[in-house]
Amino acid sequence: MLRVPKTQWLACLARSQSTSARPTTGEEYQYLQRSKIPMLHFQPSLPRLPIPELEKTCARYLAAQQPLLSPDAFERTKELVNQFSQQDGPKLQTLLKEFDAANKHTSYISEPWFDMYLRDRAPLPLNYNPLLMMNPDPRPQFNDQLLRTTNLVISSLRFMKSLRAKILEPEVFHMNPAKSDTPTFRTVTSMMPSFISTYVAYAFKAFPLDMSQYQGLFGGTRIPELGKDRIYRTDSSRHVVVMRNGNMYAVDVLDAQGNIEQPATLLARFERVLKDAKAPAADPLGLLTTENRDTWATARTHLTQLGTNARSLELVDSALFCICLDDSTIEPENPIPAIREFLFGDGTNRWFDKSFTLIVAKDGTAGINFEHSWGDGVAVLRYFQEIFKETTTAPFAQVGLQGVDNQSKDAVVPIEFTLDDRVKAAIRTAENNHNAVIDSLDMNYMKYEAINKSVCKRQRISPDSVMQLGFQLAYYKQHGAFVGTYESCSTAAFRHGRTETMRPCTVATKTFCQEVERRDSGKKKSMAELRDMMNQCSTVHGQLTKEAAMGQGFDRHLFGLKHTAQRNGLPLPALYEDPAYGAINHNILSTSTLSSPALLAGGFGPVVKDGYGIGYNIQDGYLGSVVTSYKPHRNGREFVDCLRAAYEDIGKVLAATGPSPKEK
Repeated sequence: MLRVPKTQWLACLARSQSTSARPTTGEEYQYLQRSKIPMLHFQPSLPRLPIPELEKTCARYLAAQQPLLSPDAFERTKELVNQFSQQDGPKLQTLLKEFDAANKHTSYISEPWFDMYLRDRAPLPLNYNPLLMMNPDPRPQFNDQLLRTTNLVISSLRFMKSLRAKILEPEVFHMNPAKSDTPTFRTVTSMMPSFISTYVAYAFKAFPLDMSQYQGLFGGTRIPELGKDRIYRTDSSRHVVVMRNGNMYAVDVLDAQGNIEQPATLLARFERVLKDAKAPAADPLGLLTTENRDTWATARTHLTQLGTNARSLELVDSALFCICLDDSTIEPENPIPAIREFLFGDGTNRWFDKSFTLIVAKDGTAGINFEHSWGDGVAVLRYFQEIFKETTTAPFAQVGLQGVDNQSKDAVVPIEFTLDDRVKAAIRTAENNHNAVIDSLDMNYMKYEAINKSVCKRQRISPDSVMQLGFQLAYYKQHGAFVGTYESCSTAAFRHGRTETMRPCTVATKTFCQEVERRDSGKKKSMAELRDMMNQCSTVHGQLTKEAAMGQGFDRHLFGLKHTAQRNGLPLPALYEDPAYGAINHNILSTSTLSSPALLAGGFGPVVKDGYGIGYNIQDGYLGSVVTSYKPHRNGREFVDCLRAAYEDIGKVLAATGPSPKEK
């Protein structure tokens, strides 16, 4: 994922203290970037996502199962894996490779992964839509709701226009930005033919990433249909849909020629929405997007048959994106209420089906809630970072700007719907269902300052491995057990890559946790011994992360083989009926992290009723986690208390030992 060095951000912020207006005429206003390297220059030479060797997948799967199973259960699973590797597996592997060879334009996981998302009937909020909450503008006067909305929209449109004109900077992960994120890199790689450009980038230790998902950012909506949803996209719309108090408005943001409207014009239009005296919607239609997908599909079909609702829904579906103007505020010392509001809220002022929704609260707090089927975090995070960077360093709308809109009143149009008793009843049912879910959702936040990026750097240990070790130790403290754990890892370094699962619960982490919690003082390990074990945890973690990022995990491969059996009408191998397979895919601990100076917090719901959803990040000054869980299935407050205790234990080991001699 794109990472911007902290020094670069601080320099930008220092330069940004001037409030002089930027020019809003000509192409400089219309485009965020004009890349020297064509946006899709690397795409043809991106390597294809590899299909791992069957034997290695089986070995990796067994290694992940070992810390979770009793010796007897592990032996039974081992027998099934051996049977699979010798009987069903080779045939499925051959069929999967044939399918892959016939679809060289994509990856073997892309189509079944899209299909999995679109067939799931679970409601989108909490089950799928994640949240990224943006840091405030360091200049308080720019956190005005109207001003920040205007600037975020302008930067969003500049990003969109650069993307559609294919002049956005290609997405590249730089191992050493100081050496590769340079004019020399851009000059050399841009001169290379596309079919070898990626391999030239590798020579700089720079890794171009797949950009196929970016097309899904703007003008997209997931439309509910019975059995399987579909993704709708258009590139011809000129408006956004704005939601306020459950009411919806189509607001033009591009002129008839497709140019971004002037800052004063946009500010005036959003001001009209904010000042509209219309009462809050009595029957907020957005609540239907919180429903089971088949239920929503049935209601939507009926809705389209009433009045001019088909046209109104088209305005929503075709909007470039959704903007929700909320009345909530954030408390810096307790961000949980705001995170809850942005992640799911009461559903009355949301349209969860849109590809993404830009939410701006009354105090200017901003965030992105996005629908997950069309893409993963890479494209969304890139967009998120770009608009944060521009709006906090060089915004177009300045403090004191007066709104001026000389255009037709049709530029801001309320989106009206005809509702009958059946639709109103569906809305009430959706509201009750959504309230029942969110009332059972517990959310806790932990900020721990004694361990941070600087501490991990001094200790020569992976920050991510430290955080993941904390999750294992916390769960063991709470329950005395080890469970299926999911850490998302991007495979965007490959053409049409999606994600791979990294399994942080290992034999090494299990051993460490058991030793830390050992009650027999006569057999307790010394701090030096615990540090050696912690280093081993970090080494194993690093290797698993590398394998996952290189498409060499086991989860997606086994998923692809299972899908191959189903696609070809073959019996499902016994491996997939093994309770151990079900247990490891019942992810009690579902974790994900994004690293960005723009990010205040990230969050998502548990993926199973008796699980924890853990959005975490490790910053220069602290490590933090947003933990979600469902009552009464889990005690989230207790888990967070155990998590703090876990990091205290880990911190004691680090403080007592320092870097091992071989690491100094």
